[in-house]
Amino acid sequence: MAAPENAFKKALNQGKPQIGCWMSFAEPVTAEIMGTAGFDWLVIDGEHAPNDIRSIRDQLMALAASPSHPVVRIPIGETWLIKMVLDAGAQTVLVPIVESAEQARELVRACRYPPTGIRGVGAMASRATMYGSVSDYIQTADQEICLLLQVETRAGLAALDDILQVDGVDGVFIGPADLSTDMGYQGNSAAPEMRKVISDALAQIKAAGKAPGILATNDEARQAYKDMGAQFLAVGIDVMLLAQAARSLSEQWKEK
Repeated sequence: MAAPENAFKKALNQGKPQIGCWMSFAEPVTAEIMGTAGFDWLVIDGEHAPNDIRSIRDQLMALAASPSHPVVRIPIGETWLIKMVLDAGAQTVLVPIVESAEQARELVRACRYPPTGIRGVGAMASRATMYGSVSDYIQTADQEICLLLQVETRAGLAALDDILQVDGVDGVFIGPADLSTDMGYQGNSAAPEMRKVISDALAQIKAAGKAPGILATNDEARQAYKDMGAQFLAVGIDVMLLAQAARSLSEQWKEK
């Protein structure tokens, strides 16, 4: 039995748009609820949400029956972290703050088994193989792993062309808040100067044959990034969606 097909990776390779959402509650029940919403992909955020490997695993389990594909964002691009989330069953990994082609190549190697990579061979005892029931996992896993890299600093932007030449990188995600802050706009990714930088970067990624991605949290930005050609577009964050809906409901009925 081979590793499961990564439908999200296949869709990106085919140029199909993928609409997603961020998950920051770090709770499996919330992930299960989000998995009923119809998004193409959902981010289990290990960078800014209070996640650890157990909560990541539990959210992967909660999404197992969902048509939404789980994307695990690790807090930093470390080989040991990639090994853990892959063994927990993740097939798509999002790595923040990538700033060089050398770093990108090491991340590709971390996602692959020897001889082309350095991933540790211990998945037969883990969820990735359904505890040994996926007998050909080691022989087939590499081709189903999807690696997404975040470019969100001036250094990363300067190295973008080199990063895009790295084989094994499936997509590049522009981090608008970090990038705009690093460029002196204090998180204002809607500034005209930032919009041009983002538009140029998304076009550059697409031209290199990689999937361009980004996150937007309001309708204006969502439409703008879609028009710029973002292929995998995150359109919200679960915590913000709850907070906005709750505050709106409270305001509506306290005024009556």
